[in-house]
Order: sequence, then C-alpha cells, then structure tokens
Amino acid sequence: MTDPTQDPRFLQDPYPTLAAMRSRCPVQFMPTESGGRPSYLVTGYAEARKALCDPRLSKDTAAFFAGKESRRRLHPAVAHTMLATDPPRHTRLRKLVTKAFTAGAVAQLRPFIARVTEELLDRWPVGERFDFVAALAVPLPVIVICQLLGVPQEDRPDVQRWSRELFAAGRPDVIDAASHSMADYMTGLVAAKRLHPGDSLLDRLISARDGAERLSEEELVSLAVLLLVAGHETTTNFLGNAALALLQRPAEVDRLRGNPDDVPAVLDELLRFDSPVSTATFRFATEAVALGGVDIPPGAPVLVALGAANRDPLRFPSPDLLDLDRDAAGHLSFGHGIHRCVGAPLAKAEAEIALRAVLTRFPGIRLAVPSDRLEWRRTRLVRGLAGLPVTVWSVGRA
Repeated sequence: MTDPTQDPRFLQDPYPTLAAMRSRCPVQFMPTESGGRPSYLVTGYAEARKALCDPRLSKDTAAFFAGKESRRRLHPAVAHTMLATDPPRHTRLRKLVTKAFTAGAVAQLRPFIARVTEELLDRWPVGERFDFVAALAVPLPVIVICQLLGVPQEDRPDVQRWSRELFAAGRPDVIDAASHSMADYMTGLVAAKRLHPGDSLLDRLISARDGAERLSEEELVSLAVLLLVAGHETTTNFLGNAALALLQRPAEVDRLRGNPDDVPAVLDELLRFDSPVSTATFRFATEAVALGGVDIPPGAPVLVALGAANRDPLRFPSPDLLDLDRDAAGHLSFGHGIHRCVGAPLAKAEAEIALRAVLTRFPGIRLAVPSDRLEWRRTRLVRGLAGLPVTVWSVGRA
C-alpha cells in the first residue's frame, strides 16, 4: 500500500483523497517507505477530537526519540518546544504565555494591527498584478508577532526567512540549519534584553526566568522561538487560504463588502473550509489505544489530519461547500484540548481586520491566474499558498 498523500495532486486539493480515506475508515494505518516506524492517520472528526485530548497520546518527542539514532541536528530549543511536551511541564509553560493572548490583551493590539494593515494596503499597486501573500499575508503577522515579542525591525527579514525554512519539507539540512539560526538569534536577543529591558512579551518571559518562575534558560529560548514561528506562520496561511476561498466566490465577496460587520462571524467557516494547519503536531501512543475501531499499538505515531476532520460530513453537512451562514465554531483548525492554539484570538483578530480592510478598500480585487495554476507550499504540517497573484482595479476607503 502506497501513501496517497504523496501524490503531487494532493497538494493542490487534498480533500477528495482524504474523504476517500475517511470513508474507508476514519483511522488508517500508514506504511512507510523509508524504513521508519509506520503511523496512523486520523481523518474523522469525532476520532480527531478524541485523539487531540487523549492523554495516552503523548507529545513528548524527546521521550519518543530517546535512544534512537538520527542524522537530524535540530536545535534542542526548536525540537523540544512547549508543543512537544506533556503535563505537568506543558501546563507550567503554557501558563506563562496565556495572558498575552487573552481577548483583552488582543483587543489592546487591534489599533496597531489596523494601522499596519492600512500601511501595507497603501503600497498595493492599482491595476498591476501582485502577490497577496507577499504583500499582506506574510508581512502583517510577522510585524505583529515581532512587535509583541520585541524583535527589532532590522532583524525581522532574517526571522521571517528562518521561519519559512523551518517548514522546508523534504530538506532536513535546511530545516536543521534554520533551527540553529533561529535559536542562536533568540539567545542573543534575550541577552540584549537583559542589558536593556523593555515591556515586550519576551521581556516578561525573561523576568519569569530570572524571578521565581521555574523556567530554564533553554525553556525561555524555546518558548520565544515557538511564539515567534507559530505566531505568524499559521496566520499567514489562514489569510491566504481565506482570501482564495472568497475570491473564488465573487457573490460571497460582494456580500461581505456590503456587510463588513459580518466578517468576524464567517472566520470559523473559513478556517474549517481550508485549515491553515493540515496536520496536528506529532503524537505517539504510550499504551494501546482503540480509536475509530482500530487498535493502535504502544509506540506508534498518530497523525491527526485537522483539515480532513473539518470536512467530515458526519459533523459538517455538505462539508465541501463554503457556507458563510454555517455555525462552524466546532472546527479543529486550532486544535482541541490542552494543546489548543494559545494564539487563536490573535490570529482571528488579524484575519478579521485584514479581510475587512481589503474588502472595503479594494472592491475590484480579483484572482490574476486560474486557481489550478496556484502553487502550494510543499509541507504536510501546514497548508498554505506559496503565492496568490491578484489584481485590484479600483480603490476606495471605507
């Protein structure tokens, strides 16, 4: 049995393949062709939701790979982030950053997000083809998370490049090198902030490290790297995927343009329809687990296909239809359980502000190429466009 997710057409539109797999069984054994350990892929919604909060499915990658030889040389601060831990360590680390992403904290960031959005849109060339991803979906989340963490403006292009390289599927040497560059940079930034403290989130984490909180230096650097990377990569894909879904449906664009206050209410459906994170991060069974009628043996990796779960017709009728009136709040694009994305409120605020601004300022925005000619990023963890060529032929401020 070959892995159908390796078909080049899968990148363009993975959902028919995932639907076929789910219809056979919502949990499937996935062989490996490289001699690695076979895994199990979860494609059903109920099974995915259960897997995401099952304590028997550990995220402790250090424990999984202990004693196993590997040619990889990921920096420990990248390999062992908060995402790769279980309670009680995970609980302790998550508590340190949760306050920065509450609804109230994000509300304070909204004026800054709106200002940056308008500045980026001011640069859009009217009547010329340009890349929506490069012109908005990438820079906005990068600027916002760098501002939140206190990353100097002159360092942001490097940070953005290293982050992109961390997702270079099929290029382990590039990923490993980027992990060291990012961790080394963050180590230096922490040292600089100790000499010249500020009021950023990173400064507050440093205070926790140097105060009574039980935070090691490696954990501090690891948290900073995780927040920096996760804080913009997924939002970039969210913006690109949402824009594409809407631009393929002019009637929906016209509807939202006429009722921009509806934008917040449709974000969950846009997230459900084309999840920016296609597969949840690594888990493995610490003991035998029965899931979806399948017995998963101890030690087996379990991959939860969030995008597939969001298209399960047993949970979302007519799942391949983008229905902006659907109540999609139960989607799994941000995960579920104790590992649910801590930055979800910030991601939704950025998407709301950005999409509302684009729809009201640029009523003439159109795709510049057929959808089947778009290039998707070659990674199975996240789903996002490498570029989204568009044109705008009319500009008007709301």
